[in-house]
Amino acid sequence: MKKQPNSRMCFVCGIENPIGLKLFFYTDDQGRCITHFRPKPEHQGYPGHLHGGVISSLLDETMGRVLTHQNVWAMTGRLEIKFTKPVPLDQELTIVGELTRNRSRAYEAKGEIRLPDGTVLVEGSGIYVRISEEMIEEAKSALDFWEVVPD
Repeated sequence: MKKQPNSRMCFVCGIENPIGLKLFFYTDDQGRCITHFRPKPEHQGYPGHLHGGVISSLLDETMGRVLTHQNVWAMTGRLEIKFTKPVPLDQELTIVGELTRNRSRAYEAKGEIRLPDGTVLVEGSGIYVRISEEMIEEAKSALDFWEVVPD
């Protein structure tokens, strides 16, 4: 698997964000994006369970990052989440995203959050819309940082 870049302040991957998740993302040989996360008590919604907003962020970032290895810059156009089972705290979760359709300006992806035994807890799908060259340059300038860091 190939490690993807991290940013400074992204809530999910920003390595300098003091309240962020600081996750590392990888592209596997099938082009899927994969990350791992062990939720802590500060990430809970209902006691003992991961907050739905954090769940949505995990899936959105992972599905959107299926485009990273293709050097495609896109923003979320639509995000749908199906909460199948409650997501427990303090267990290693695997989040997987994969591209399902490639259109000229929009890309469709799906994703899952799984327990170590493979049980699927949450499913997601999204549409990611390619941004303009002007927006890409603004984003690169604002990011001022996009590098592969060791995990």
